[in-house]
Amino acid sequence: MPEVRKHDTVVIGAGPAGYVCAIRLGQLGVDTLLIEREYMGGVCLNVGCIPSKALIHASKEAHVVHEAATMGIKLKLEGIDLAKMQEWKSGIVKKLTGGVGQLVKGNGGHVLMGSARLTSANSVEVRTTDGVVSVEARNIVLATGSRPVQIPGFAFDETFVLSSTGALALSKLPEHLVVIGGGYIGLELAITYAKLGSKVVVVEMMEQLLPGFSPDVVKVLGRVVKKLGIEALTSAKAKSCKAPQGSGRGSVIIEVGGQERTLPADAVLVAVGRRPNSEDLGLREIGVTISERGFVPSDARLRTNVPSIYSIGDLAGEPMLAHKGSKEGEVAAEVIAGHPAENDSRAIPAVVFTDPEIATVGLTEEHAKKKGVDVAIGKFPYVALGRGLSTNETDGFVKLVVDRRSDVVVGAEIVGADASSLIAEVALAVEMGASVQDLALTIHAHPTFPEAIMEAAKAVHGEAVHIMNRPV
Repeated sequence: MPEVRKHDTVVIGAGPAGYVCAIRLGQLGVDTLLIEREYMGGVCLNVGCIPSKALIHASKEAHVVHEAATMGIKLKLEGIDLAKMQEWKSGIVKKLTGGVGQLVKGNGGHVLMGSARLTSANSVEVRTTDGVVSVEARNIVLATGSRPVQIPGFAFDETFVLSSTGALALSKLPEHLVVIGGGYIGLELAITYAKLGSKVVVVEMMEQLLPGFSPDVVKVLGRVVKKLGIEALTSAKAKSCKAPQGSGRGSVIIEVGGQERTLPADAVLVAVGRRPNSEDLGLREIGVTISERGFVPSDARLRTNVPSIYSIGDLAGEPMLAHKGSKEGEVAAEVIAGHPAENDSRAIPAVVFTDPEIATVGLTEEHAKKKGVDVAIGKFPYVALGRGLSTNETDGFVKLVVDRRSDVVVGAEIVGADASSLIAEVALAVEMGASVQDLALTIHAHPTFPEAIMEAAKAVHGEAVHIMNRPV
């Protein structure tokens, strides 16, 4: 007979959505079991957000050596020890993931390692290394996350054809790296490896890099990509690849401009998107709705069509962002605990950790116009910013999107140094329905990057101080 356990709530998946949900449930006094089949912290902490940002930072530090001469600093880069860099990165991951389980248990929760499958709306079967455990629960929270999409002819082997997971674990720098997909994951890693010394080609099927982002944002990034020696091929399709034989080099065949072209490759990163992990959970058998793309939709209180089952994080739908999942985890926990909570966020910030960074929140200029908003724009360039000039960070701008009728900030796009931090101020403005004057009249410290937000806010009404204002 399998072991039988009873808990008030079971959370399946220990990524940023699931573990946050489990911690919050524990804080609220709900008896909770967190089930994870692979590693605590999920993709984000182990093979996603955290390790990628560590490598991105390391590559930027290496690249600083090349630019230091313009400031009168003479340095010489002796080489890149990628194995040592990976060791450093792994240490960071270990510290963070080790703390997740401790936080869950410290808040009164329980952890079980194994693969879970629902057997009813209130029961789960978990296969562990010690056998099968049956769990009964009043509520079940699905937080199983997502995985990289594979494309025909490019099956992941994590040696030659890499997913983002494999690309973050390389112990040897590829001389030639082909990146298929010019979205945020592909470009983050393309820039990282270009800075470390790889010859990088990016192959993007759409007409521009970062599809969905405004052209003026992409234009700034495009200049930097070109400066780094990255060849960006848009309106291009990857057709097939050939792995290296012996000491030789592999290749990738693409189609661009109606012609086939063969690219040399020591490694190929496929970064064309992610898909939800909704298979093998027994969901269809118990009547849980699954979309055509594999998402498990939930309402504002994170409930699926089956009342006892909740869906959060990447599994619940776009945008597939860690912080969106964490917020949903908190809301789901509060709903389960009987609180009058729901996910009523106005806007979710998104960040691309390229160099320069890109961050957005709310509506872009194009989306606002499509929604019928009478748009007013305030824009301020980094090149006119004292902090930008003094740190040699002059690429980029802050652009605020404002409803002209109400003067309310409805969105922003930032491309430039520290965009990932700057977006928080505008996210707060959008969430609270702030007037653009609230930003313009707030004194910002000098000299800092956030001054660009203040100046952009003033520019909406033709009152920016450190640039010539456009007619309003």
